[in-house]
Amino acid sequence: MSDSLITIVAIFLAAILMFIFPMMSIAERNDDIAQLTVQSAVTDFVNTAINTGKITMDEYDKLERKIEATGNTYDVEIEVKVLDENVGKKTAWTQKEVIGENTYYSVYTSQILNYMASMEGEGDGVYTMKQGDIISVSVKNNNKTLSQTIRGIFYSISGNGTYQISAQSSGVVASNGTNDR
Repeated sequence: MSDSLITIVAIFLAAILMFIFPMMSIAERNDDIAQLTVQSAVTDFVNTAINTGKITMDEYDKLERKIEATGNTYDVEIEVKVLDENVGKKTAWTQKEVIGENTYYSVYTSQILNYMASMEGEGDGVYTMKQGDIISVSVKNNNKTLSQTIRGIFYSISGNGTYQISAQSSGVVASNGTNDR
């Protein structure tokens, strides 16, 4: 009886070593590849936006297609900090180069997408920025990947609020967009 119990335990351990750990390793590598793909897509999107001075619906759709090709779902958050030069202020220090004179206000993803959707027919869905604006994009997956599921079974460390794949990029807009807001 004890020999058969030892045999069953040995078969169970062999199955874990032969199947579960290699599958866990492959799932981790898939997440690494997805991480690189998402980081590359976000960096390309931000670089295009800061070099052209505008966010287009085509570029946003291209970003979404690239990151969704990884097989996961993502939350994309865009924030544009718009340089408010405060030109109506009556002071002698109204130059851009003076520290502390200029302020920024933020425009977020939903506002940008709504603006581009409303301008689809007239301005071809373009959100323009000006030199000195700051754009930052953050992407996080909102589904559980296979590696998160396996890790959760064995280690019990993944919770509901965790994410495996994320990417961030930001930059200062280098040139003015062609359309006025």
